[in-house]
Amino acid sequence: MSEELEVRHTSSVIYVKLPDGSKAYLGYRIEGGIMKLIETYTPPQHRGKGIASKLVEYSIKLAMENNWLIEPICSYAVYYFSKHSEFKNLLIPELRNSDLGKLYRQRLKEERKTT
Repeated sequence: MSEELEVRHTSSVIYVKLPDGSKAYLGYRIEGGIMKLIETYTPPQHRGKGIASKLVEYSIKLAMENNWLIEPICSYAVYYFSKHSEFKNLLIPELRNSDLGKLYRQRLKEERKTT
């Protein structure tokens, strides 16, 4: 399903419009040459189809085109980078050699407290 989806972006969100009219998105902000990946959302009926990873991959493309470093903040973005070490050189220096699995569990715990 995710192959035919067109990924678009604004200055603060990367998103796809889904066939049922809903949207999946990745909220971000740029601060001092760092792309901060703040929040990822996929509607429940579309989860598990690779849409969120497509959004993070688009963020990687944007970061590379603009020479930005990436700071994954939301749990999904941290999870993505923990599974794709080939992109660790794009991360902010303090995260390149850190335990992203541990950071993922920490972020997930924090996010569950706020929902």
